[in-house]
Amino acid sequence: MYYCAYCKDKYCQTGDIEDANKNCPSHEQELIEEVKALYLEEKNALLSYQSALVESSGYCQKTRLEETIDFAKRCGFKKLGIVFCVGLSHEAQVLAKILKEHHFEVVSVVCKNGSIPKEHIGIKENEKIRPHTYEAMCNPIMQAKLLNKAKTELNVILGLCVGHDSLFIKYSEALVTTFAVKDRVLAHNPLGAIYLENSYYKSKLHK
Repeated sequence: MYYCAYCKDKYCQTGDIEDANKNCPSHEQELIEEVKALYLEEKNALLSYQSALVESSGYCQKTRLEETIDFAKRCGFKKLGIVFCVGLSHEAQVLAKILKEHHFEVVSVVCKNGSIPKEHIGIKENEKIRPHTYEAMCNPIMQAKLLNKAKTELNVILGLCVGHDSLFIKYSEALVTTFAVKDRVLAHNPLGAIYLENSYYKSKLHK
């Protein structure tokens, strides 16, 4: 088992792996060699190299949006997909506009596409957000299928629900990156709960 979250030394970052705990992934030499070979495959080599350049060239200088644009350009992507929550329609419009200004072809698909009622997946009236109203289910599989059909090269997630993002990633044929995640309580900044885990959210998060 691996417990990197509890490691204080992070020997992997310094290269001093001989001092690392016996269950450190850095001791998995056979697997490391297997992975190193994968990084040398043509497509992986391009993506990993350009990702590293995006990191170094914009470190603590460029926003996530700027880095996304930089990465897409460096990789030579021309057609980008945006999948977004209907509650972030304005943000999706601005994002699409900015990406188009950078000469990308942009395909966007909202979460409620297809207008499939929640009853289709067994949701009962008392399980709806607003009981006794029509509620279309979020449809991440269709979002993926539509972008697959459009042959996008990089798909950008903007505020999909927990779980729906997982389904989208499962069915997306193109690479996926996340621009923003949904957290309505914390203004879409889920790390806020981590930073306040011993104060404001202590009673909610700890058992």
